[in-house]
Amino acid sequence: MLETGLIVSRFLHYTGVLVLFGACLFPLYAYPDRAGPRSTRSDRWLHGILLAASVVALLSAILWLGFTTAGMAGAASAAAHWDALRTVMLDTAFGHVWLVRLVLASLTVGLLGLRSTSASYGRGSVLLALLTALLLASLAGSGHTQLSEGTRGVIHADADALHLLAAGAWIGGLVALAHILTADQEDVQQVLMRFSGMGYVAVAVLVASGLVNGWFLVGSVAGLLATAYGQLLIVKLCLFAGMLGLAITNRFWLVPSLGTDGEAGRRHALARLRRHVVAEEALGLIVILIVSALGTMEPAVNQMSP
Repeated sequence: MLETGLIVSRFLHYTGVLVLFGACLFPLYAYPDRAGPRSTRSDRWLHGILLAASVVALLSAILWLGFTTAGMAGAASAAAHWDALRTVMLDTAFGHVWLVRLVLASLTVGLLGLRSTSASYGRGSVLLALLTALLLASLAGSGHTQLSEGTRGVIHADADALHLLAAGAWIGGLVALAHILTADQEDVQQVLMRFSGMGYVAVAVLVASGLVNGWFLVGSVAGLLATAYGQLLIVKLCLFAGMLGLAITNRFWLVPSLGTDGEAGRRHALARLRRHVVAEEALGLIVILIVSALGTMEPAVNQMSP
């Protein structure tokens, strides 16, 4: 029961924070030339997504803290006891990181709650993107990176933070992109090309940081194949490959066809793009669920130790 609750709270929190960062970042590279106040349906939709994601991130962070406290105490009732929660927050490394993260999440909710839906997404977006980047990257200090010490710990934490930021840029960006494809804006092809440019960077960072994380948490081919942790990681990698395959199809076949096959061809390509983006999002959610479960498991490298 406690483990299931922890996995669910982790899944909700990862999803909320990844979408929050990726959706904040999206207008900065998708519309780099836009400046000044704007009041459009897309802006209002984006504001609603950001506000909803920030609330989910804050509430799930509280749930995560509660289930972690209950797990440490060995009793579900500890999640509702202030003394137990205070002990975790003040006397554990996880609690110290979580206090900072709760403050960051609260600030994000406050800023978005006070912000008008028609506010400019120019200079303010940079500040919001930085705040949400800190919120997302700080997750690296609360997981398996705590098992590494010294220089190894720093390298592991940095790699994990980069992995999270790249995943957020991709998965959160897909949420915003899906809306743009539904709205069928005139500049949709340019937006898709800019998203693809960001995607190249995100995938490169995901692969590089994933290799570093794998070295610390899996350590060997035997650890990958012979442990439950490694086998679940293989499933995650297969889903990642599926997302990458859809992204490649979009970039090199569907996006170029938007401007070459007339209006009927454009509508057909947009419909296929929407389906592919939804499929990428679905695979991404399954990946997040797997990551949420992996965070509660003993790393493969520990299971293979003599």
